[in-house]
Amino acid sequence: MKQLTPEGQQIINNIAQRYNFSPDAVFSMLQSVINGNGSMAQFNHPEFGGSGQWMKGGMIMLGDMFNNSLKNSVSGLCQELSNLIANQPDLIQSGSFQSQQQGSQQQNNSGYHQQQNNSGPTGAVSLFVPPPAGSSGNWWPAGLQFPNSTGAQNNVRYAYFATIRRLAIEVNGHVTLYDTLDHQIGGFSQQQSVGGSITFTSQYGLVDVNTLPIISIDNVPLQTPTQSEPSAANPVHTSVTGQEADIFSAIEKLAGLKDKGILTEAEYNAKKAELLARL
Repeated sequence: MKQLTPEGQQIINNIAQRYNFSPDAVFSMLQSVINGNGSMAQFNHPEFGGSGQWMKGGMIMLGDMFNNSLKNSVSGLCQELSNLIANQPDLIQSGSFQSQQQGSQQQNNSGYHQQQNNSGPTGAVSLFVPPPAGSSGNWWPAGLQFPNSTGAQNNVRYAYFATIRRLAIEVNGHVTLYDTLDHQIGGFSQQQSVGGSITFTSQYGLVDVNTLPIISIDNVPLQTPTQSEPSAANPVHTSVTGQEADIFSAIEKLAGLKDKGILTEAEYNAKKAELLARL
């Protein structure tokens, strides 16, 4: 997650004071609006009535559905944050789950990058601390430099590397790297709910991302058990027993990642089922 500059923190504090929300709530909504490419946001925060959705143009849905005063405040907040990030460099993803950018096609979506006149001089202030010198600023694992397509929606963003058959997905700050196997991925989508599952289309139709093998989580490799070859000194029943131990050990590691919030319940169940199928 990017760090606010002192000027950016002051802007967030001022907005929070005007809309009578906490700075933490406003910063949370800022992240949601950024993830929605400045034109939408899906959020879940108690100060906003729990989970809800906003779209530029006036659509607003809150968990506290009959609180019209809160609706007006949240809608105004989202619109102001949308205007604020329009003048910020590198905050708006050039691709989205609905409109993806292919690697060599650098299309400028003028609707996202249009300069807008905010009240006050905030448009010239950098909200976030820039990445260190020499850093690419890429959120995906090191060594994966040239994605064929990227996109973002809600609290999720992805980078697809077709040449090396890799897919990086970031959910709430945690990056999971998948092996795409022989899939020729043509597009991504997400269920229209906070935390909805992610799917992609390939030559096999619609596929759930959770069915892909996981290579690493937050740059930590996920070890997969390897079956020993039977021999006179290592009979079949011994290698199977060792394999079972490796599988149960891998499941325990997955459970630990789920408890830390790195894996979702669905991702944990999918990998657990895949490992148990090897027994």
